[in-house]
Amino acid sequence: MSRVRKTTGISILTTVAAGTLLLGCSTSVEVKKSTPPKLSAEKLSSTLSQKLADATGQPKPHVSCPEDLVGKVGTTSRCTLTADDGSTLGVTVKVASVSGDQIHYDYKADDKASPASS
Repeated sequence: MSRVRKTTGISILTTVAAGTLLLGCSTSVEVKKSTPPKLSAEKLSSTLSQKLADATGQPKPHVSCPEDLVGKVGTTSRCTLTADDGSTLGVTVKVASVSGDQIHYDYKADDKASPASS
């Protein structure tokens, strides 16, 4: 007999930290023309949230990225995933390649979540 376990808001952090993203994942996003191309902080947050949900099979988490991602190979940015209970998990985004208006980036979650601040 199998058991079904109900998950909570922290479960996506646990799933992410437990290894789903520790191997790293990649994605690409088409951006508006600029030199070099940039991915807005808002679009990066939204895209990353969807990719994390797809990778974990959980609902889309709240992801916040503080700055635009410049489409230059090697550029990094730090985003924060926040669970319903207020705990957070950092996610590093790194530009892997740029093809015209497409920015291809890798992302990797931190190994440990930070507890909610009191």
